[in-house]
Amino acid sequence: QVQLVESGGGLVQAGGSLRLSCTASGRTFNYYAMGWFRQAPGKEREFVAYCGWSGTITYYADSVKGRFTISRDNAKNAVYLQMNSLKPEDAAVYFCAASRGGYELVLGTSYDYWGQGTQVTVSS
Repeated sequence: QVQLVESGGGLVQAGGSLRLSCTASGRTFNYYAMGWFRQAPGKEREFVAYCGWSGTITYYADSVKGRFTISRDNAKNAVYLQMNSLKPEDAAVYFCAASRGGYELVLGTSYDYWGQGTQVTVSS
């Protein structure tokens, strides 16, 4: 069992930056690929980014590529999402998720555990 807790959300002006954190319980964190997803009001949940077990392999949605960076620190059981040049359309609840299988990581169904989410609001 893995419990995930996100933090770092908040209100930021367009063009600003936020760093989201996700801390995992348990001693097997490095066995999981980690992803970030987001869901805006009235919209479906969408993939944002993922990283592999070591953090070497990363992948981003086109909408955030070049602006967001995913990273992880296995010693701290944490994964991060650095978000720069934020746009109003980035506003959403952001969720981190853990995948034991590590396949098709752009799909939410590939993840075994989810956090409760953290709200990101971007003012124009």
